[in-house]
Amino acid sequence: MNSTTVSPSSIPDPVAVPGKSEISRCPYLYPNGKRCRLPGLPAHFGFCLGHSQTIAPVAAPVPAQSDSEDLSADLLPELSEFSSGTDIRQFLARLLILVTKGRISPRRAAVLAYITNQLLHSHRAIDRELHPPDAEQEIIWDLPRPKRD
Repeated sequence: MNSTTVSPSSIPDPVAVPGKSEISRCPYLYPNGKRCRLPGLPAHFGFCLGHSQTIAPVAAPVPAQSDSEDLSADLLPELSEFSSGTDIRQFLARLLILVTKGRISPRRAAVLAYITNQLLHSHRAIDRELHPPDAEQEIIWDLPRPKRD
């Protein structure tokens, strides 16, 4: 039998493996009480990338736009009665500008656009009442036949 002996000089010195410190780990706690094992990122307040995305919306809520702000000076400078389609077109153009600038919420803009649509339909109804059609139009079904040579 061969027996090999190992001399103490042939064993390499152990290499120190850097351990994860408690501070560098993500502080997220799972419902079972265990802590996340991923490294925390300083740019994400110490959370790992996955947990920072779930925590961030709670930490920094987006400020809501006020739908009660008076915007009549911006929307209605010289418009008073909306008596023509041009007035409604100018109003909608100003409304579009305020929505793109972020001064008015899309929900409020949709309501105002709906109201202007109703105004436009009322203009058509008023025009029909004031100027009724003279007589029913006669439909002629006698059309010339195509020439087939």
